[in-house]
Formats: sequence, structure tokens, C-alpha cells
Amino acid sequence: MRGKIIKIISNQYTVKDDKDQIYQCIAMGKVRLQMTPFVGDEVEFSCYEDKYAIEKILERKNFLIRPAVANIDQLIIVMSAKDPDFSETLVDRISFLATYAKIKCVLCITKTDLVDDISSITEKYQRIMEVVTCDKFHVEDALKQLIAHKISVLTGQSGVGKSTLLNTINPEFKLMTQEISKALNRGKHTTRHCELHQVADGWVCDTPGFSSLDFSHMEAHELAQSVIEFVPYLGLCKFNDCLHVNEPGCKIKELVANGKIAQSRYENYLSVLKMIQERKVKY
Repeated sequence: MRGKIIKIISNQYTVKDDKDQIYQCIAMGKVRLQMTPFVGDEVEFSCYEDKYAIEKILERKNFLIRPAVANIDQLIIVMSAKDPDFSETLVDRISFLATYAKIKCVLCITKTDLVDDISSITEKYQRIMEVVTCDKFHVEDALKQLIAHKISVLTGQSGVGKSTLLNTINPEFKLMTQEISKALNRGKHTTRHCELHQVADGWVCDTPGFSSLDFSHMEAHELAQSVIEFVPYLGLCKFNDCLHVNEPGCKIKELVANGKIAQSRYENYLSVLKMIQERKVKY
């Protein structure tokens, strides 16, 4: 049988097949040797003496380590226009990590009713990713269309309205997550929990803790290939190992100078590049 892992609690795996049947599974030892099962994994499983066991994890198209989710269609970066203020630095850093992981980025700007104009922000980011805006009067339709038929991971600062968005289009979501929190607080031996919820005909990961500022696993040349607007021009610089800093004949610096790539995005790239290079010096 085949299905998708939609919940993991400790070593128990909830798998849903294409007929919406739910199975509680364990993982065979050979599977854990292959790779750690993640929520979102497509798996093959079988029944042994009234118990179900995952036998194989099918090939992933992408994955994140924290939260541990595989086969993600989009990473929705939720940022408020105000309270807290919109953070371009955080949006850019998260997008670098998403591009590195081969995950599409979508920007969702909330609380737009609290500011007079956000056109400068939307125009900048619409050049490189889909942008959706929400306020307290218009939330439901935009978010439903965004989430439908996809696996989405939401990330962003505390207070930007991630939970409010999901609770608005699916009031049961709040009840589900509250029950999960209570159960986890009671279950002292629960080592980990990650779950996909069905929301607006799609799947949403509600687990907090995206490693948005963790570049410890990335090399400088990998970062240089992980900026969305750099990608179409990779290989056009004079030097194949160009990091787009001071090298002559750099196509990326030319595009920044011509306004084809936003100066702020380029500067945020340079700041992360410096972090990576300084880390290497320490080691």
C-alpha cells in the first residue's frame, strides 16, 4: 500500500492513503537506516499481524530539517505590514534558505489595513515571488487559493498573524492545535511531534521553529546559487566561482547597478555571505 505521512509523534507514524483511509504505522528498521521518516513523505507500507509498518520511503523532491517536512510545494513567509514592522532582512534570509532547499517561496503580508501604502514592498517582491496581502477585512479567499492542493509550511515572526490566518479559514484548526498542545504537555515521553493539517483543500504544517537564520550547513558558493534573482544569470560572470562581491566581470553586480536586482536584496545577500565566510575562518 502507498500513502503520505501526515503526523509523527515519537516513533508512531500516521499515514493517509489516496482513499482518505488512516493507518497508524511503525517504521521497519531498514527504513530508519535508509533515512529518517518526515511528515510529507510518500511511503510504501504493509500489514503484519494486524499491525502496519512502513517499508520504504519514496524519493523526496525536497525537505526541511526543522520543521521536519518533505515534499513541500511552497514556503509561505508571513510578514505583517506593521506590529511588528515588516522585516526585509528576515524575508530575504528565509528565501535564500528556501531556494537552497528547492522550495518555492510565497510572501503573505498581513495587517495591511494598519499602513497607508505597501506598494514599494509588493512591487519589489512581486518581481521574484508570488505576493498575497491580507487585512482584517480580506483574508479568507486569498489564503484559500494560496493553500489549495499544496503542501505548505508557514514561517514568520511571532505576532504576524499566522494562527489568525489559519483559524479564520478553518475554525477547527485552533481546536485541533490546542488539543495537540494539551496532549503533548501531558505526554512527558513524547520526543517529537510534527503534523500536516488539511486546511482549505491543502496541507499545512503548523509546527513552529523554522531554522530561518541557520546557515551553518551552507557553503559560500551554495549561497551564491540560492538567491532567486541570481539563478537565471548563473554562469554569465567572468569567473565560474564568482561570489558577486569584488570580482571583475560580475554579471550580478552589473544587474544590481542597473536596478534589475534590488540593492537591498543584494546587501542582505552580502551580509549572509559574510556570516558564512567568518564562520569558516573560525573553524
